[in-house]
Amino acid sequence: MAMKDILVVGVGGQGTLLASRILGALFAGRGYDVKLSEVHGMAQRGGSVVTYVRAGETVASPLVSKGEADLVIAFEELEGLRWAPVLKKDGVLIVNTQQIAPMPVITGAQKYPENIIESLKENGVRVVAFNALEAANKAGSVKAVNTAILGVSSKYLDFTDAEWDNAFESTIKPKFLELNRNAFLLGREMSVRNEA
Repeated sequence: MAMKDILVVGVGGQGTLLASRILGALFAGRGYDVKLSEVHGMAQRGGSVVTYVRAGETVASPLVSKGEADLVIAFEELEGLRWAPVLKKDGVLIVNTQQIAPMPVITGAQKYPENIIESLKENGVRVVAFNALEAANKAGSVKAVNTAILGVSSKYLDFTDAEWDNAFESTIKPKFLELNRNAFLLGREMSVRNEA
């Protein structure tokens, strides 16, 4: 396998770190060298959270540079906009259409940008936008947004359902497995209608 570079971005409390660990478990399950690097910006107060996931035969650095990412998984629109430049030319940006206002917007110092998804598409970014919150709610809990987004991501990663299941079992508490499996499948199903 060629090196796979993925960014998982969002705000504190959205479950980005668990999503990253699930991705790490997927690659590790195939015997690849995997490096995860988490960067928190006041995560518990709704600040940015970025996790780099790199996998390959050997991985020297856990960080992904501008123009290198195969996949950016954004749990929130503004975070998708912020991290889109990290994508390769043929990379894919998966965006949850949820909008969570950062502190400068809450205080009135800035405005939340309008038409983010349209703007990204106009600038040549390959965007898959969908409402992960809706999928998570259908599955039974808003806390399953992360696995709903992974359901979409699964279309761009070459892993079997059994491999995804093994990764879930190694990272998710047993009592939450069924909920997260359902959210994953709903996310995958919903995303089919939304690819650009």
